[in-house]
Amino acid sequence: MKKTVKAVAILALLNTCAYAQEQDSVKVNPLKEVVITDTKFAQSKEKSGKVIEVITSVDLAKKSGQSLATVLSQVAGVEINGNQSANGKNLGYYIRGGKNRQVLIVIDGIPLTDASGISFEYDLRLLPVEQVERIEIMKGAASTLYGTGAATGVINITLKKSAKKEIQGNAYVNIGSNNTADNHHYNGQDFNQGLSVNGNFKKVNYFAGFNSTETKGMSQIAGVNYEPDSFSRQNLLTKLGFKATEKLTLDFFGNYDKIKNDYDLAFDNTGFNDTDANVSTSEQIRFGVSPKYKYNKGEFVLNSGFTKIKRDYNELNTFSNTIDYSLYESRSVVVDGFNKYNFSKQFFLILGANYQFNDMKSQTPFSSIDNKSTKFSIIDGYATVVYNSNFGLNVNAGARLNNHSAYGNNLVYNLNPSYNFKTSFPLKVLASYSTAYITPSLYQLYSEYGNADLTPEDNATIEAGFETELFNKKVKLNAVGFYRNQNNAIDFYFNPTTFEAYYINVNGETKAKGVETAVNIAVTSKLQLNGNYTFTQVDEALDRLIPKHKVNAGLDFQPTGRTLFSVNYQYFDARNDAFYDANTFTVLTTKLGSYQLVNALVKYELIKSRLTVFGSVTNIFNEEFVENVGYSTRGRNFKVGLNIVL
Repeated sequence: MKKTVKAVAILALLNTCAYAQEQDSVKVNPLKEVVITDTKFAQSKEKSGKVIEVITSVDLAKKSGQSLATVLSQVAGVEINGNQSANGKNLGYYIRGGKNRQVLIVIDGIPLTDASGISFEYDLRLLPVEQVERIEIMKGAASTLYGTGAATGVINITLKKSAKKEIQGNAYVNIGSNNTADNHHYNGQDFNQGLSVNGNFKKVNYFAGFNSTETKGMSQIAGVNYEPDSFSRQNLLTKLGFKATEKLTLDFFGNYDKIKNDYDLAFDNTGFNDTDANVSTSEQIRFGVSPKYKYNKGEFVLNSGFTKIKRDYNELNTFSNTIDYSLYESRSVVVDGFNKYNFSKQFFLILGANYQFNDMKSQTPFSSIDNKSTKFSIIDGYATVVYNSNFGLNVNAGARLNNHSAYGNNLVYNLNPSYNFKTSFPLKVLASYSTAYITPSLYQLYSEYGNADLTPEDNATIEAGFETELFNKKVKLNAVGFYRNQNNAIDFYFNPTTFEAYYINVNGETKAKGVETAVNIAVTSKLQLNGNYTFTQVDEALDRLIPKHKVNAGLDFQPTGRTLFSVNYQYFDARNDAFYDANTFTVLTTKLGSYQLVNALVKYELIKSRLTVFGSVTNIFNEEFVENVGYSTRGRNFKVGLNIVL
């Protein structure tokens, strides 16, 4: 049955694509949507040489009650593993066969990492989706513009901004259940609430928002009779903008984020170390300033930010029956200055320089790391030229020279031509070749398992595809095929005989290839259909938690201006997972079964543009499935909420 449903969903999407290509269309205006990720400056989407997936504030409003990870996991080519598990469960980011350390998170123009983490990635659990205004996802190697870590994709997040009014307020509250498929307690176990105030007065604009989230009732460990694990999160975001002159603006930001959660450890399909004594806390402080100066021929931007992250763990030692305490702290500084100079309306040059500093310290029952010696800095210079012809040809090409205090120089580059055909409908064809690198993390270099001789991983990606709009913009369609190879992959080596353990570079290449396609159909002004399909094939060394086939499909029906009905379907193909067997001291591989999820949402404006209520149900058919070996997943759950604009 599952295979049949999968085949039908895939064939339906492909048939839609084929039908859209075969039909004639009346003449329409070109694509006018604006994107920023592939140049760091706003430009028409039709002139971009990439297929950039955009999640707007309107799209986010149709996904009320969902987490940021769940929203992202519905994008073609993106898999956020753990988004259907307990809230405290760590997340895995997978784009084009790449893992967390190869996917770069950018918030308001500043790349974010946790310098004390093994993989250096930013924890998306820290950010509530209610503070997000817009998301752009650009897949493929992007180190030319964004530096280390942007090897398989960039998730570019823009946070909420001020309103045009002098003062405007917003408040919301969501209450839901938090069950596995085996539980049926539909009382309030998931609470999410927040408020914000923002506005614009003469030369000053401001935004201040607070969010609080609490969940309980669900154990991270799969099975019965396990301790429920609680999760809490608090977020405070402030933004202040000042228009000093007609050409110069100054934007300041500061935010505080805190997560506290119980956690469990699992091997295989059995749980162990399940106790409420296991508690983790993560605190993040960020602040910075971004001046922007516009002049006759261009614009200069300086994005700067400081991040401090502190994570601690209280964990029950099952051998001594005592509590082990571990502490990890990191500091990161990013200063990225870049200038766009317009030689003409068709040709501009981007020149930039980037400075990063990272350090960490840790204290565990087994070792201590001092931040005086555990640090590195990176200085990059980069250039990108963009040419947009009058006859349809667009070219984006650039290079970046990285200088790392631990391993020296590294050069990356990209070439990205595209062509807009002037036919009865807008058709853009594109291709690109781009390289990227991933620096070893501080933990991989300097911890007790570290290896100071590690070299960066390097990646190269080639892709080709198209993007079009048909039937007077009622059908939007894109498809991209890609091929990626990776060298010097960093892996963890463990010898079960000598118990030696450290990080190494793996010799040889590993490869990933696939296809990503998406379609959006406006059947009428009130009914919209959307869907995407992702095919990903990777070498055995990369084949963990990546579905070979993945389908998302949705229906949005708005019978009135105040009412929305939405249904979403997801299919996840079988995946491989691995676990460490403490009895044999080996890592074993297991196969996780495929699964399907159906979710629904209804939303209504009680007072137009002022008071909105919604109700949602996820995993309607209460399907049992596994995201990670040994860990629980959500069954059927209900949520209700309201949003007030003052």
